[in-house]
Amino acid sequence: MSSDAGKPRGVLRSRLEQGSYQHARRLPGAALAGLVEHYWFVAWDLRGLPAQTQETLPHPNVQLVIEPPRARIYGVHSGRFTRVLEGQGRVFGIKFKAGGFHPFLGASVSALMDGSLAVPEVFGTGSEVLEDAVLASEDFDAMIAAAERFLLDRLPPFDATVERVSALVASIVDDRSITTVEHLCEQAGMSTRALQRLFQQYVGISPKWVINRYRLHEAIAQLQEGKPIAWADLALALGYFDQAHFIRDFRKLVGRTPAEYARAEGRA
Repeated sequence: MSSDAGKPRGVLRSRLEQGSYQHARRLPGAALAGLVEHYWFVAWDLRGLPAQTQETLPHPNVQLVIEPPRARIYGVHSGRFTRVLEGQGRVFGIKFKAGGFHPFLGASVSALMDGSLAVPEVFGTGSEVLEDAVLASEDFDAMIAAAERFLLDRLPPFDATVERVSALVASIVDDRSITTVEHLCEQAGMSTRALQRLFQQYVGISPKWVINRYRLHEAIAQLQEGKPIAWADLALALGYFDQAHFIRDFRKLVGRTPAEYARAEGRA
């Protein structure tokens, strides 16, 4: 059994008002750890209950998602992702590392931004075996085993740039002092233009977008923890020039101001 991947970030509604909802994540095996960030599974049961909306603020990752009636590969989603849940259902996903899908695609990942491809367009004929195996699986671990077999059978040649790109994105996540592209250029030892080309080719989105997205993820996580927030201090800590710019970006992506979001989550 794979190890748990920890608590997700970017999920805007941390709970449903009614019904049951399950969200699990598992890390990949060692052979795929350089390309896959984790596997995930979502299931819900709202039978006899009103439909509910789930929202997320996506990460800079390509995902292979399997849900009846079809499987699709999704590029980086630049805005807020909204999904209406109703009845009963379940979804399985492979979240590739930032840069980790490039060796499979063999082309610039930026072509996938806000778009999707059918699985055979990347993995060729016969790739429906993955969808069939996952949909026939009784539990999450069996789904993961099917996904690992599928990817290992189609493992691309080693690409050292993937590790470099993944490390740069991980540093953005872990180091809150990285708030500008210039900061990241200093750490990477690259020019701004070279870094932008690298991110467009391997991640599919600009480094500025990645930095802004993870700083907003950090703000959402703090709001969900329910701690008292000094908005001006938080805005400055996340690299914003002032509180007004932070609130503008937050409202544009989340659909509410930080204070409205905290109240909606019951954390104000």
